[in-house]
Amino acid sequence: MSMLQFFIAVDVTVVNIALPSIGADLGVDTHSLTWVVVGYTITGGGLLMLGGRLGDLLGRRRTLLTGTALFGAASLLAGLAPSFAWLVFARLLQGTGEAIALPAAMATIVLMFPEGPRRSRALSVWAAVASCGLVLGFVLSGIITAHLGWRWIFLISVPFILAVLLAALFLVERDRSMFRGSEPLDVPGALLLTACPLLFTLGVVEAGEPDTPMWVVPAALAGAVLAGIAFVRVEARSRNPLLPLGFFANRARVAANLTTMLLSGALSTSFLLFTFYLQDRLGIGPVGAGVTMLPLAAALVVFSMLVPRLLSRSGARVCVLAGLGFTAAAMAVIALVVVLGGSAVAMVPAMLLIGAGMGFGLVGLQYVAVSGVTDDDAGTASGVQRAADQLGGSSGVAVYVGIGFAPTLHAADPFLVATVLAGVGLLVGVLVAWRMSAPAAALQTQEG
Repeated sequence: MSMLQFFIAVDVTVVNIALPSIGADLGVDTHSLTWVVVGYTITGGGLLMLGGRLGDLLGRRRTLLTGTALFGAASLLAGLAPSFAWLVFARLLQGTGEAIALPAAMATIVLMFPEGPRRSRALSVWAAVASCGLVLGFVLSGIITAHLGWRWIFLISVPFILAVLLAALFLVERDRSMFRGSEPLDVPGALLLTACPLLFTLGVVEAGEPDTPMWVVPAALAGAVLAGIAFVRVEARSRNPLLPLGFFANRARVAANLTTMLLSGALSTSFLLFTFYLQDRLGIGPVGAGVTMLPLAAALVVFSMLVPRLLSRSGARVCVLAGLGFTAAAMAVIALVVVLGGSAVAMVPAMLLIGAGMGFGLVGLQYVAVSGVTDDDAGTASGVQRAADQLGGSSGVAVYVGIGFAPTLHAADPFLVATVLAGVGLLVGVLVAWRMSAPAAALQTQEG
């Protein structure tokens, strides 16, 4: 399970350093390369809650094997992709495989270990493996891209995914399917939840392309709005809704998820800005760019260890505001370095601030997002928070990087446009988080 978690986490960050090489090899500009990132995270986030429900109803072992096999096959397809369109399609399939496999893997771990110290240690290992995957993704991407080529950032995981499949066949116990047809799956809701951000991203990205037909952008944006409206109607009428509308009665959780989307959008944007600046502006190779990103990884580990103390002393709102403030400061540093034409060393303070923003902001928001949950809505609250994180990151990249690097805006510095847009989003996040709070008892429970 941890090996699967590691390679799924690696896939979130491993593609970043390789993007310039992918663009050069496939003849794609920076503006369009955002699809390689957002295609994976949108499908993963949009189908995540459906994947968890499939595991509960159809059996965790069955969905684990299915999702893992799909993820491995999509990784192979991405590595062998003959064109950019095939690469984006493979990334969509990878996100789908993640959404099916990951909830089943985590549920398997929870059920393997009884509640108490053993389960706590198991989940700690699970979380540590995910953090290591995110961190090592930057370094592995640079080394693999420089010495083997960008295709191997996808191909190298295939034998390990195959090992996960074989191990799961022998080590994971069979469980019975609980699906009897009396509670139909909310597949329409899951598809609409995925289609809405996909169409929105298509509209935003294609808006900056001079060769795009005029009807594509308004049609895509109108489709996103209609998909969002249809999703609300489907959830209101569904016998077994993916996201019960009563969930939105808790204003603190709604505010936490909205803020999560805004913060994740800025954080994901910063990863791409670091990558493009180091390689495209400064001409640093993939290995050097990966090594240069290590301060961000180190800062994330250090500040994540400090979060429990700040939460217990000052509360979740202070922790969240600190994360938003650190991220906003990082965007200001990025803008200043771009204006002054600074070196890679000048970007290190921004990387440290991003690590602090992730450590404080996202963990604090997770605490609020699951505050006051019961057995009836704990799974929903957790799924919504993870979906908000992934969909917020992909939507943020589509808007900030897509608009900033649009060919029609070449008169303006794309880095400055993207950082300003991300800063505006963070300001909205501060206004939302300022009125957000979580019960002290809930924070103590989560900390325990």
